Amino acid sequence: MSGEHAPDGAGEPNGHGHGGGDGDGGRDGRERPRDRTPRIPAPRAAADDREVLEAAAPPPPPEVPEVLEVPEFPEALSHDVLKSLLGAWALSACAADETKAVEDHLTECAPCAEEALRLRDAVGLLHTERSLDLDPLLRNRVLDGCLGRRPARVPVPGWATPYDAETARLDALLRDIGDSEWHAPVRLKWFADEEATTRKTTVAGVIGHLMTVDGLVAKALGLDDPMGSAGPESPSDRTESYWHSSRFPPTRTVREPWREQSHALIRTVSFADRGAAELSVSYGDFALPLRDALLDRAFECWVHAEDIADAVHYPYEPPAAAHLNRMIDLAARLIPATLAARRRAGLAAPARCLVTPGSPGRSLHLEIEGAGGGDWYIPLDSPAAVGSAAHKVAHVALDGVEFCQLASGHVPPQDAAAGQNGDREAIRDVLFAAASLSRL
Repeated sequence: MSGEHAPDGAGEPNGHGHGGGDGDGGRDGRERPRDRTPRIPAPRAAADDREVLEAAAPPPPPEVPEVLEVPEFPEALSHDVLKSLLGAWALSACAADETKAVEDHLTECAPCAEEALRLRDAVGLLHTERSLDLDPLLRNRVLDGCLGRRPARVPVPGWATPYDAETARLDALLRDIGDSEWHAPVRLKWFADEEATTRKTTVAGVIGHLMTVDGLVAKALGLDDPMGSAGPESPSDRTESYWHSSRFPPTRTVREPWREQSHALIRTVSFADRGAAELSVSYGDFALPLRDALLDRAFECWVHAEDIADAVHYPYEPPAAAHLNRMIDLAARLIPATLAARRRAGLAAPARCLVTPGSPGRSLHLEIEGAGGGDWYIPLDSPAAVGSAAHKVAHVALDGVEFCQLASGHVPPQDAAAGQNGDREAIRDVLFAAASLSRL
């Protein structure tokens, strides 16, 4: 800028001033050695100067893509491994996948299924049995589980499902009662000839009665009979023999053999061929095909379960409607033969007309109302006749459960609250014949 004093050498044409930094002479004019090294070091980059550092740093090595591990699916467990897990499964100590594998295996392997049941029963002994009174909903949950459980891989035949259901319901009731209640008095009822009959026993005695009569079915299937090969054929004789076989009354220990026998019957008929339904089961004075014999046993199981429930003051519901309908149908089919037997014994009015087998004769319209209800036409003159609406001479209406109570001897025929219309003599004979179906 003009008018200001310039520093020494600032404007000299040879460039030897302060700003040169590499001139050959100083202010005194003497030559100095040429030194190309800068007198002031070059500025260094700051430690936090990211841009400079990143620019000077070598490029990073290329990223290697991460290798994802593919999960390995567990291999199917062997039979030996699954068998070794049964103890942990019974204690509910298996992992979720192990539990599923074990339960799938139990539907396919009968030996392991039996072992699992034994282990579960053993686990139950490790815990104190709780009274039903402590949890009123426990019994309903157990019964719902019994009736609505997952179908088995080997399905139970339809004609055997009422027996399967009723034995399961009774077993659930027996599990709930205490030791002292096994000795609670139970009065069994049935109708003989013209009058009601009773017999006093205990809860354990009732289960022994069911077990011995179920033995007739077991014998027909080639299974072990609790009364032995030479046991009586008549249900009442078998029961009396069992009750008198020991001077000590039965205890709760009778539950396990009864339970095992009922399970064995269901397993056997489930694996049998279709012809097994017609296998004859002898009751001494009469015989029934296996399909009707198991239905008869289901009916008696329900009736005596209610006897036990009344004795220990527990509620008990009737069978499912479909099962109740089959029980009523069996009783309706047995009434004509029972009526004919009462005629031979002089306990019923004689037939009014002769009919050939298969032809229609006089009939009584039996109308069952409520759950399991329906309409049946009972032939009056011959068991071989066919009942029909066209030849109806009387009409009787009853509730389904009340009809079953009549057929089990728990309601006298003269006290049955029936709607009646038509031939009074025919109505009386049919009601008394229905009551005569009962037995010890």
